[in-house]
Amino acid sequence: MQLCPHLTFSGQCETAFRFYERSLGAKIDSMLSYGNSPMAPQVPSGWRDKIVHASLTLGDKTLAGADVLPEQYEKPQGFYVLLGVADPVGAERIFHTLAKDGVIQMPFQKTFWSPGFGVVVDQFAIPWEISCEQASSVQKSAEQKEP
Repeated sequence: MQLCPHLTFSGQCETAFRFYERSLGAKIDSMLSYGNSPMAPQVPSGWRDKIVHASLTLGDKTLAGADVLPEQYEKPQGFYVLLGVADPVGAERIFHTLAKDGVIQMPFQKTFWSPGFGVVVDQFAIPWEISCEQASSVQKSAEQKEP
């Protein structure tokens, strides 16, 4: 059994997935437009270049997405995509990349559970939590020397 988040967009799926590919170091596995699918006759002609299915791989995980027709689109709510990053520098870099043209809900900062955590809604209205999974070796070394 596998769990794969499936994000919906209001016409920006291709742009979003290309942004995620660059920003997260992911790899797009598939990107199928409505016009190149059996669904072409069921969507308006102006919608045929939009994405009926996309998937990308990040590490050993998959993220899927699609554009939904404007009358079916609902802004994402009630969830966050939680991305665990191994080191604080990488986590903060990804946080600020996702925050560009987005909305920061919680600045990236040290918390009681993580050396770096932040919450952002990106420019595509997708809510993210970026969490550093562990302290860097430099940070661990400094903390061990503290009295």
